[in-house]
Amino acid sequence: MKKQKISDAVIHRLPRYYRYLDDLYNKGVVRISSSSLGDKMDITASQIRQDLSCFGEFGQQGYGYNVAELRAEIGHILGIDNGHRLIIIGVGHLGHALLQNFDFEKVGFQVDSAFDVSPALVDTQIRGVTIRPMDQLAEYVARYQPNVAVLTVPQNVAQPLADQLIDLGIRGFWNFTNVELSTEVPGVFFEDVHFVDTLLTLSYRISRG
Repeated sequence: MKKQKISDAVIHRLPRYYRYLDDLYNKGVVRISSSSLGDKMDITASQIRQDLSCFGEFGQQGYGYNVAELRAEIGHILGIDNGHRLIIIGVGHLGHALLQNFDFEKVGFQVDSAFDVSPALVDTQIRGVTIRPMDQLAEYVARYQPNVAVLTVPQNVAQPLADQLIDLGIRGFWNFTNVELSTEVPGVFFEDVHFVDTLLTLSYRISRG
């Protein structure tokens, strides 16, 4: 059977479903209808049902969705239970803030280690994560084989660094460098985070609102 191709639009809505369901779950909500969930998320009930149908059958007519079960199913689809292991490269203000404040484990990622060029940071720890020198990066990745890298490095080193990491087996990049990374290697994925884009979108909305 040919594997169904899931659209990027559906993939990008899945984390929103998980986030809303996680909030409902933590509030003790047991079940919810597609229309009620759609109202909370500002999308139609039919869109929710269509999105979920890409992955199987969920919910019961007249009952809706069991929040805990749907949350777990979407978490599984998103790979939260796959045990991803990541490294953070660049522990300046942004990298430090991510290590200090972002709950990677809640969404299924274990932070293995962090790397930086600053001697002042090397061999220090942030929330139990050791910061190592960059000259240990290749050996570390080859030995421990993390599969995701978070990049908060200067723009001029972003692509060469990504190329090196891809050669070492890294397959996922959470990229904060404001550079569009690319590769011809199949099975490698980039999620580029552009803070300016979201700020300018906000500027457009308040300027036209």
